[in-house]
Amino acid sequence: MRVLVIEDEKPAARRLQRMLERLDVSVDHLLHSVEEAMTYFKSNPHPDLIFLDIQLSDGLSFEIFDEVDIKSAIIFTTAYDEYALQAFKLNSVDYLLKPIDEEELESAVKKYSNLHTKPQQVQLNFEDIKKLLGSSPVEREYKKRFTTKIGQHIKMISIDEVECFYSENKGTYAHTLDGRDYLLDTTLEQLEDELEPQTFFRVSRKFYVNINAIKDIISYTNSRLQLKLNNYREQEVIVARERVRDFKLWLE
Repeated sequence: MRVLVIEDEKPAARRLQRMLERLDVSVDHLLHSVEEAMTYFKSNPHPDLIFLDIQLSDGLSFEIFDEVDIKSAIIFTTAYDEYALQAFKLNSVDYLLKPIDEEELESAVKKYSNLHTKPQQVQLNFEDIKKLLGSSPVEREYKKRFTTKIGQHIKMISIDEVECFYSENKGTYAHTLDGRDYLLDTTLEQLEDELEPQTFFRVSRKFYVNINAIKDIISYTNSRLQLKLNNYREQEVIVARERVRDFKLWLE
């Protein structure tokens, strides 16, 4: 089975790829924009199955189908509300609401495998979907605040107060601008679908950093980078070698 993922947020795309690999499903390519997808489809064989995000960085993914006759089954990966999802479900193999649950992903893959769907059976009525959603892109919602328990109290932490997120001793912490550290009931993996990607970047397995908190960037050993943040001092913040290229693109 040939599988393609079209997702504009690279951390989310890589997370989905890892989840599929755990299901023994190999992803042929990760694409991140309408333009990139159009170029790919015009010069490559179409895959059996596409995991498709709707709102990409340069427009709605419907634009791809205006230019290219796609002959593939589709599973939506979307943050859209339920009223729109019902329309997708009528014509697509399935949909997955972000953040993607592993059991739901496994169920969707099994559904595709069991159906052995022919391409004609999964062609979508994109004009009807466009009318339902309107012509303008829908703004994706990201986390605006987190909560943490302090004694008998619940404290709210605005996302604007967070300098970085980090993992330590199997816990996930938010380090705030005032130098405080708060234990959160989440994981860095879950944060991949919850943080605004233009503001936060996962530089390593241990750290997510806020672009506004970066004070200095220093060349480090083994082609890595060291980050100096405005307030965080507890550990070295290192950009992993395999993430350096994406990190530099993120900075632009």
